Amino acid sequence: MNMIRSRQALLVILIFSQFTGTSVWFATNAIVDSLPGVSPGNFATLTSSVQAGFIAGTLVFALFGVADRFASSTVFFISSVFAALANYLIIIAADNLSLLIVLRFATGFFLAGIYPVGMKIAADLFPDKIGKALGWLVGALVFGTSFPHLVRSLTTSGIHWKVVLISTSALAFAGGCVVLLFIRSNKKKPTTAPVKLLAAFQLFKSQNFLSVAFGYFGHMWELYALWSMLPLLFEFYNKHNGAHLNIYFWSFMIIAIGSLGCIVGGLVSLKWGSKKLAYYALLLSGICCLIAPFSFELPLILFLGLFLIWGFSVTADSPQFSALVAKAVDDKIKGTALTIVTSIGFAITIVSIQLLKLFASYSVYSLMLLCLGPLFGLIALRTGRSE
Repeated sequence: MNMIRSRQALLVILIFSQFTGTSVWFATNAIVDSLPGVSPGNFATLTSSVQAGFIAGTLVFALFGVADRFASSTVFFISSVFAALANYLIIIAADNLSLLIVLRFATGFFLAGIYPVGMKIAADLFPDKIGKALGWLVGALVFGTSFPHLVRSLTTSGIHWKVVLISTSALAFAGGCVVLLFIRSNKKKPTTAPVKLLAAFQLFKSQNFLSVAFGYFGHMWELYALWSMLPLLFEFYNKHNGAHLNIYFWSFMIIAIGSLGCIVGGLVSLKWGSKKLAYYALLLSGICCLIAPFSFELPLILFLGLFLIWGFSVTADSPQFSALVAKAVDDKIKGTALTIVTSIGFAITIVSIQLLKLFASYSVYSLMLLCLGPLFGLIALRTGRSE
């Protein structure tokens, strides 16, 4: 049932559902210090688990063409329900690290039916303004990712850590229901064509597709490693300078401002084009990577200012890379292309998260490792054709 015909109203619904669905992504990062069976040092393991689950999910979705063979709204709904369930069950498994890892993996797996599928729905609804539409959509994802940190920051007012899990699970379920009820993006009946397991990887034979995909991979090297490390970085600043930052509130702020970066980037892309916008956003975030290690000696206002700029720029290019990928392939494989590129990108995040965790214990200058991603991405973008 599609009760709403206005494209703008459908976009608002999709933005809401993307926010609610992705709110489960960093739920445990916001409460890792409160889980009875987990030490704060396990944050990288839990983060990598959800990333690994997302990779597995996106590979399954891509190789079996789920996003192109079945109704997108149905896939989104089912994925939201199971992601919400896996997230909620953490309450029961809070004192068992092994079970937590399994549940985080399951959450990531079903997020593969929320994030990339949501992008495909947006691309179907707004083929003429895909950069702007994805700017709003990825902005919703970014805000959803930051949301658990906001809820966690309120624990000083007596809110229990379980509220983070209950609220994010409820939101994810609600978002899936809304998409199922009001959005139908597929214009044709779902196809049941045979699956070609290698078809997704044949996309990389196109030089233009290769260029934008590799640009996205460079972006992903930096993004999630930064997000996952924010609480530890702010904790280090507090100890080093005797400051009293609300660690989780500012983790929320730095991630959440990326929503504004996505939206502004989407609007600017209408004039500049997606590729130019992505290039300069990647350049700015790369500069922040180089400056960040020195910022721990700065006064608080300058330190936070730098991280706000970094949080803004590090996500501004994300929806534009998705738009570029969608434009670089035939409509029939758009969903599969978005899914496989996203899958590889998240595989890269596991490497950068673990590497940064390893070296961060020795020196804050290890943050410069993140600059490798923007550098690689900038080089890749210069090899493709202009828009």
